[in-house]
Amino acid sequence: MLRFLVRRILLLAVTLLLTSVFIFALTQVLPGDVPRLILGRDAPPQAVEDLRERLGLNESVPQQYVNWLMGFVSGDWGTSFTGGSAPIRPLVMERLGNSLRLAAVALVISVPLSIALGVLAGLFENTWIDSLISILTLSVVGLPEFVTGLILINVFALGLNWLPASASVPNNAALGDWLRQLILPALAASFVLMAYVVRMTRAGIIDELKKPYVRTAILKGVPQRQVITRHVLRNALLPTITVIAVSFGWLIGGLVVIENVFSFPGLGRLMTNAVERKDIPLMQSVVMVTIFFFAVSNLIADLLYALLNPRIRLE
Repeated sequence: MLRFLVRRILLLAVTLLLTSVFIFALTQVLPGDVPRLILGRDAPPQAVEDLRERLGLNESVPQQYVNWLMGFVSGDWGTSFTGGSAPIRPLVMERLGNSLRLAAVALVISVPLSIALGVLAGLFENTWIDSLISILTLSVVGLPEFVTGLILINVFALGLNWLPASASVPNNAALGDWLRQLILPALAASFVLMAYVVRMTRAGIIDELKKPYVRTAILKGVPQRQVITRHVLRNALLPTITVIAVSFGWLIGGLVVIENVFSFPGLGRLMTNAVERKDIPLMQSVVMVTIFFFAVSNLIADLLYALLNPRIRLE
């Protein structure tokens, strides 16, 4: 297990390094002169050159990459071009905390419900229960995220007036206020995640029920409920657990549409603002943090799968 863990961590480090090269190279080819964007089109040429020198943009591209990477690793993520020279790291960490809250609520809502529906559909394969669950999940996954969000706003915020339409809440708010603000965006994210988890769980249950050990256990007189809870679920949920772990990275940085629909101050919305304003240092930092969580989510998924399936470790 230790060798397996070391290999995965080394792969994670290589992935992040290659990603950093790609991100930096991509920002270098973006149109626009950074000093001119900061100072404006009417700025004197000398002021533009002084700012270029201060930002280190006169150095070679490899040297700029090394400086940026070393600063990022050491915690010096620079300052925002459009945020009044505000430090980037505290801003990104604040938005990351918001995204973690949203991801946690979405997982609490979606995981138990989707696994229960998937198990139910698998146990009653090709019945009206299976058909109803399949139709509902396919309908949900076919809806764009902004459509789901707008439906939730119209029903629960504007129609019933139960929940707020936006999810903008101060960090010092009470837990109850946070949960009330997060329910609608978390539901919108949960619908997308639930569709995949239900289908994966259903397929795993159906596949396991057809294996010889299930028939053997039932013929020996083992109660069907015990066979399902102790044996079938353990094996059938292996792919499902992997999907849930990988989805955590998407919940952290991939909810751009949902965050904009609900005006939620998360990483996705911060990335959108950085792109609109061509704030390159902020873009680089947000993308690196997002990729880090995607990579860590994949690492966690591999470790969980290896713990539950020893053959993976041996291979």
